[in-house]
Amino acid sequence: MRIDKLLWYLRLVRSRTVAQVMAEEGHMRVNGRRIDRAHQKVGVGDVLTIFAGREVQVLEVLTLPVRRGPYPEARAHYRVLDGGGTDPIAAGATEQIEEGFSQP
Repeated sequence: MRIDKLLWYLRLVRSRTVAQVMAEEGHMRVNGRRIDRAHQKVGVGDVLTIFAGREVQVLEVLTLPVRRGPYPEARAHYRVLDGGGTDPIAAGATEQIEEGFSQP
């Protein structure tokens, strides 16, 4: 499935056009690789890193949706990996980033 369509189906962006712009400007990664095209293919098990303003979201795709349904349905298709340090890998990476940006 295309990354722009997936983000729209998962209700992570308001429109598919916004998702296309985000992809083309390089504001996301798939499995750690920066992408610069909206037609990048994404599958089950892929890890998405999305940069939106000052916020970074790390998500794992659990299943591919077939439509843009209501939020609870969309939310069932992915797992948040950076949700408050519940995932030790994401928590460790977040701590390292924060240490790198701290002021002396």
